[in-house]
Amino acid sequence: MAMVCGVLVHDLLLCIKPGIGKTKATAYAILVALYPVHWFFTFLYYTDVASLASVLAMYLSCLKKRFWVSALFGALSILFRQTNVIWMIFFAANGAIAYVQDLSLSDCLSDENSEPTDKSRTEVSDRDSKVSALGLRRRRTNHPISERGVVSGSTKSHTSFTEELFDIGFKIWNSKCKVLITFAPFAIVLVAFGAFIIWNGGIVLGAKEAHVVSPHFAQLLYFGLVSATALLPWHFTPGRVSDLFHWCRKNKTFSSLAMLIALGLSFVAVHLFSIAHPYLLADNRHYTFYIWRKVIQARWMMKYILIPLYVYSWFSVINILGKSQPRVWVVSFVFSVALVLVPAPLVEFRYYTIPLVILVLNSPVIGNGKLLALGSAYAAVDLFTLAMFLFRPFHWGHEPGTQRFMW
Repeated sequence: MAMVCGVLVHDLLLCIKPGIGKTKATAYAILVALYPVHWFFTFLYYTDVASLASVLAMYLSCLKKRFWVSALFGALSILFRQTNVIWMIFFAANGAIAYVQDLSLSDCLSDENSEPTDKSRTEVSDRDSKVSALGLRRRRTNHPISERGVVSGSTKSHTSFTEELFDIGFKIWNSKCKVLITFAPFAIVLVAFGAFIIWNGGIVLGAKEAHVVSPHFAQLLYFGLVSATALLPWHFTPGRVSDLFHWCRKNKTFSSLAMLIALGLSFVAVHLFSIAHPYLLADNRHYTFYIWRKVIQARWMMKYILIPLYVYSWFSVINILGKSQPRVWVVSFVFSVALVLVPAPLVEFRYYTIPLVILVLNSPVIGNGKLLALGSAYAAVDLFTLAMFLFRPFHWGHEPGTQRFMW
């Protein structure tokens, strides 16, 4: 299953970034395979790797406009983890936006080709339109989402986020019948999922009392810092800090206001919505147990000292995504991450894997040296966690059996 994930990452990169090349895409696939949390659980009987594989297959199928196949993989991913319904909605919504943008672009091309009235000009236009249509068809065959570059560029030309939303809403409304028919497979899965929730009495399976939906807003902050740290060459380098500083200077009023709001909301999240689940406090097999005790709870001020790092991490993530994706995509991604993580009372790095991989896929390409350095760091952590798991077993006095350290 881990090999399937690697192949899917490779193919997704070639779809999202057609110019990346197969060698670089392979290097990225190896990097994702070595990501410590993902790598560790490939050897254990957990659903995380299968969940990631089904979500990536859903993403790839949606980008290739195979919506029925994408919805089927979405249904499969929900069987592994119920919160994957959020990622299905995220991919379907952005797929619908790309779909109506393509329809709008096709209409524009049709209007331009039908303008000439003179006979000779009409013949030339017909010939040119056939050639251009052939070329467009070839590009679509070779790179199923090559049009997204045009779409993203046109979307970013809007002067405000509100204008972008209105434009998308207008286009979806004008093509509502086509959109409803095309994306009906996702609606069918959503209806079935809604029926399951009603029948089950909630989204949680198994020990419902241990996984009660909670307003754990601090979880969103943890993800920002963990993902930025795991993707260090993208976020924690002198060049990156300099880029963010220049961006803040260029947009001084907006960035200052955004910074103050982010710091204020983060303080509220840490002070009022930082949940210590009983499993986190009691289960000393997991590394999160030690991070919580030795870092976050080391001193009463420590959780507040980390707030600037949380804010910086999220600013960096959003800024980087904004370079390659429209604002609507970035906002919907952040919203999806919040919907997946905030209701979860337990801090688990496993929960961060899917959004982190999506983040890698949509971040700018980095150099081979940085990829090699990050891959080497991942491999070192992998060896450490494997050694701890195999050679440092321990026992609990209140329960028989051997316990082992794990993520």
